[in-house]
Amino acid sequence: MAIAPGRRSVLLAAGAAATTRTDPARAHGGGRRRPLVIGHRGAPGWRPEHTAESYALAAAVGADWLEPDLVATGDGVLVVRHENEISQTTDVREHREFRSRETSKVIDGRRVHGWFTEDFTLAELATLRTVERLPVLRNRNTVFDGRSPILTFQDVIDLTRRLARRHRRPIGLFPELKHPGYFRSIGLPLEPAVVHAVRRNRLGPAECTVQSFEPSSLRRLAAAGLGLPLWQALGTTGGPFGHDTTYARMRTPDGLREIARYARWIGPDKASVLPPSPLLADAHAAGLKVGAYTFRAENAYLSGDFRRQGAAWEFGDAFGEYALHFGLGVDAVVTDFPDLAVLARAGTAPMT
Repeated sequence: MAIAPGRRSVLLAAGAAATTRTDPARAHGGGRRRPLVIGHRGAPGWRPEHTAESYALAAAVGADWLEPDLVATGDGVLVVRHENEISQTTDVREHREFRSRETSKVIDGRRVHGWFTEDFTLAELATLRTVERLPVLRNRNTVFDGRSPILTFQDVIDLTRRLARRHRRPIGLFPELKHPGYFRSIGLPLEPAVVHAVRRNRLGPAECTVQSFEPSSLRRLAAAGLGLPLWQALGTTGGPFGHDTTYARMRTPDGLREIARYARWIGPDKASVLPPSPLLADAHAAGLKVGAYTFRAENAYLSGDFRRQGAAWEFGDAFGEYALHFGLGVDAVVTDFPDLAVLARAGTAPMT
C-alpha cells in the first residue's frame, strides 16, 4: 500500500496522538506497558530464517516472542519451515539421493513444484542444510548457506527456554500451523502433534501463543482445552482455504466478534490498520489484540515514501514505519528485524 505524498505526516501525527492518549497494550488487557516485538522466523533480516542462529539473534536483541512455522514430516514430526516445499530454504537440490522426490502438488488450491517435507522422514531431513530464502534481497545472508540443520518444533521449544535463561527474561513461543487443512487431508494432522508438544513440555499461556490463518485449525486447538492464547491471522485477499468466509468478512465488526469467541489476537497485514481503516478500533472494541505483519527494512517491502532512493535491497525509513504503527496503537509487530523494532519501540512507545 503506497502512502500518498503528504499523508505520511498526517498519519504519524495521528499515531503520536494515539500514543499520548493511552497505552494500547494495557488498555486492551495486554498486561504490558508496551507493544510486543515478535521475531518473525527469528531475525531473518540478518540470518537465514528458522535457524538456531536466527532465533538466538532475535532473543539477543530483545524480541519478546519467537515465531516458528510448523509443517510435518512423513513420519509425523513437526519441523520448522516457512512452507512444506523446501527447495527455496534448503540445499535439497544438491542431494542426488533425493532427486526422485521432486514433484508437483496442489496445496490449498495452488499448484506447487519442488520437494515437500511430508515426503521425507525426519532422519532424511536431518541430512539437509538451510539456505537464505531471499538471496537477491539479502545477499549478505548467503554466507551462512549450508551451515544449519532443519530444526524440529521440540528443538525450538528447548532453544527458546535456554535463551530465556541466558537473557534472564521471559521469551514466548509463537508457532504458526502452516496449511493445516492440507496436512489433515493427507493423514498428517498438525493439531494433535501441537497438542502433544504443548502438554509434554507443559507450555502455559504466558509462554506460548498459537497462530493460523485457518479458523478450523484454531477451533480444534481451542476445543483441546490447552488454555493457550490463539491468534487468527488474516490474509489480504480471498479467504482461508476450505472455509466459506472471506478475510474481508472476518475484518468486519461481526466477523471480529466471531473471532473473539475462540481467539485473543488477530494478525492483519500492516497496511490493513492504517487510517481510514477502522480495523484497529473495531478489533479492540471486540476485545481482541492486534499484531500487524510483516515489518521489514528493505525498500522492496516498505510502503510509499518510507522508501528511499536506491535499490530494492537497500534500507528505507523502517523507523518511520514502526513509529507510525506503534503510535496508532498496535499491540505487537511481527518483524524480520527485531533489533530495529526494539529500538523504534524505545523511542515511541509509552514506558510508564
